[in-house]
Amino acid sequence: MAKASRIDPTTFDALPLGKGIAASRQRIEAIERLLERVVVVPGINRPIGLDVMLGLVPIVGDIAAAALGSYIIWEARNLGLSRLQMARMMGNVGFDALLGLVPLVGDAADILFRSNTRNLRIIRKHLDKHHPSSVVLEG
Repeated sequence: MAKASRIDPTTFDALPLGKGIAASRQRIEAIERLLERVVVVPGINRPIGLDVMLGLVPIVGDIAAAALGSYIIWEARNLGLSRLQMARMMGNVGFDALLGLVPLVGDAADILFRSNTRNLRIIRKHLDKHHPSSVVLEG
């Protein structure tokens, strides 16, 4: 029997409000986790997040999910990512939003195309190269 998943309440405790690189990185990673990997769906063992859940609400949910994904882009702008990186990130969120507007297909695409995870990967690559002191070792 598949085990039901729960949201770990300690995941989002005490997000840093500082202006430093490490604080921004922690906020971005927490938002990505919220949008893409909050719970694991029993049976298919795929993590889903608020992005998929909001996508179930026609039009308004997809707009809200895109707005939350745009917060990651805003944080990335503050971290000094290049225009090319920002354009790629905007393209990821825009493509995800466009896919989400298609009924049923968009909901399945939200599970497979994780724009916020892709954007987090772009940010991590930039931070690891330009700010190696902000690297967090995951256990």
